Amino acid sequence: MGMSALRRTPPPPAVGAVDRVVTAIDGVSTAAGWLAGWLIVPMTFAMVYEVVARYAFHAPTKWTYEVGYMTYGAQFMLASAYTLLKGGHIRTDVFYERWSAKTRATIDAICYLLFFFPGLLFILYAGAVEAWFAWEIGERTALRIGSVPWPMYPFKAVIPMTAALLLLQGLSELIRCGRAIRGRAQ
Repeated sequence: MGMSALRRTPPPPAVGAVDRVVTAIDGVSTAAGWLAGWLIVPMTFAMVYEVVARYAFHAPTKWTYEVGYMTYGAQFMLASAYTLLKGGHIRTDVFYERWSAKTRATIDAICYLLFFFPGLLFILYAGAVEAWFAWEIGERTALRIGSVPWPMYPFKAVIPMTAALLLLQGLSELIRCGRAIRGRAQ
């Protein structure tokens, strides 16, 4: 076989830098979703403790409500990038399902650029400012557990973390849109 025959053979699909970036971002979103899923464990223990304390010992607690809403809020928020990865966010499919893959990708890309990224950049900025302030002052809830008030600053740090995770996953989705627009496999 001569050199000209080798040149006509298409090269094997290469895994480029962009593919590695998309894979890494998807891995981060998957890890955040996995972590978020495990937040159900402390929430469940707190709720079981509350039920036993309330009904078996007639000693209801005040702190389990705060543990419940903080862990559920963190779980809900940290899983949002994973949900975006899996296509689980709400979408109006009346027209969307009838469009071609290229049209869907074009609409998605426009929406990411006009609405998704600007909105999340604002949330990232505002959330980071609020979280930083909460950490600086050591913000705590008014409710006391024993003699110690419950810390709020770790919970507030989840807001900019969620925005950052969603921005990363949005970048991965935007790259997929670009590939679909160009007619490449996603």
